[in-house]
Amino acid sequence: MEERYSARIARAGNAVPCLEWPLHLPWIDAIERLKRHRNAIIMAHSYQSPEIFHGVADITGDSLALAQAAADCDAEVIVLCGVHFMAETAKILAPDRTVLIPDPEAGCSLAASITAEDVRYLRALHHGAPVVSYVNTSAAVKAESDACCTSANALQVVEAMGADKVIFLPDQYLGQHVASRTAVELVLWDGRCEVHEQFTAQQVRHTREQFDALVVAHPECSPEVLAEADFVGSTTAMGNWLKEKQPPRVALVTECSMADNLRSQFPQIEIIKPCNLCPHMKRITLPNIHACLADLRHPVQVPGRVAARARNSLQRMLAIGRRDAV
Repeated sequence: MEERYSARIARAGNAVPCLEWPLHLPWIDAIERLKRHRNAIIMAHSYQSPEIFHGVADITGDSLALAQAAADCDAEVIVLCGVHFMAETAKILAPDRTVLIPDPEAGCSLAASITAEDVRYLRALHHGAPVVSYVNTSAAVKAESDACCTSANALQVVEAMGADKVIFLPDQYLGQHVASRTAVELVLWDGRCEVHEQFTAQQVRHTREQFDALVVAHPECSPEVLAEADFVGSTTAMGNWLKEKQPPRVALVTECSMADNLRSQFPQIEIIKPCNLCPHMKRITLPNIHACLADLRHPVQVPGRVAARARNSLQRMLAIGRRDAV
């Protein structure tokens, strides 16, 4: 069995200790059989544990990459290894596919911070201002928005609205980062990522001094943390920056598994982890991936009217992303 999965094991590098592979491989083998039986594809966010990210995932990436993959998917079944809003997004963009989430309790502090009613309230306060919602939101919130965005394309989406004022929600810190880079006035919501808001500027300074490392931070961190960083960017942007700069040592101020998965991609770079674990992402495991495929457990459903309106917001985001990639 190890020979069959030698490429995946090699790709994981040291992210998965050798002693753990004998525990993971029977699950990986069983999941691979079920994928073939169900004509299924597994999509995994970059914050997933390495044994999932490297062991069973067919498509990996940030929220934008997974959304694009869902829109283009031709598999009958999509297993979304991430949090619930990501599975909702996949179902909205692939309505004729069966979308499963291994644990429906895998939530998100940002998605929980705002409701559709809140969006309608903001629209009433700021009449005529378009709404850009981060993908870390429920389908109902997306349905009340004019466009969605990810941390990778938030600036482009905001400026594509063609308005002097834009309501940007729910991540306050990401919104402040975008506001610092555009002349558009942003109306912000007081939502925060429970993982990234824990980092402090003092931690970043201590890490730099102790390890003599460059610092890369996610824009969901506080402005004080971002001010200390050598580079600020989305999960995909972090990987692109490492590829371009090739620093000998870098500290990644983000979710822990992101650092693990990038370490396997850049073994020549010493990656320091002043990181925090996302408790919601870690609810996804090999056993519950197997269970959801075996029994088609935890299918994701989005009401038709909500899905249609949310799809418009997501497709606008994807159209902007593809236009900018040309």
